[in-house]
Amino acid sequence: MRLSLPVPLLRRSGRARTAVVLAAAAGLVAGAALVVHEVNSPAFGLEAAPRGDAPECARVAKDSPDGVGGQRRADVTLPGVAVWGDGTVVLRCGLRPPAATVDPCLTIDEVDWVWREARSRAGEKVLITYGRDPAVELTVSDRVGAIDEVLVELSHAVEPIRQKNKCVSVADVPPTVS
Repeated sequence: MRLSLPVPLLRRSGRARTAVVLAAAAGLVAGAALVVHEVNSPAFGLEAAPRGDAPECARVAKDSPDGVGGQRRADVTLPGVAVWGDGTVVLRCGLRPPAATVDPCLTIDEVDWVWREARSRAGEKVLITYGRDPAVELTVSDRVGAIDEVLVELSHAVEPIRQKNKCVSVADVPPTVS
């Protein structure tokens, strides 16, 4: 027995098949566009710090300037995170404060920053606030010529987090009596 379908039904199924193929192609293109957008995002690969949603961190991220180190601030939605340029400067608030350390520390506008030499890689420096809870981590690319300017600009945003401890130097240690 031979089954024959009316011609209009065949046309409809051909149109339906074409519509399904076009919808699948449009979905693939949209998905690929989202992947490309995410990979090109300055926040790609970044994670919020464990306490990035703390109120202090929301304030730090909100009060951070629109531009630092010659870079414009990027649109990032991670809590407690601010990014400038294509990730040239990254601020993450909500980390555990570092313990006492012998790592180099510098004070910029009443904010102590510890240089995390072990966490820094070729091409970037990592610093973290000292004595503030939650702590703020700053990653600055070597492409930024004036890291001191970046620290000045961002210290103003960090300053409202209450400082509990301060860095000390050799000059702060009283001489021993012999």
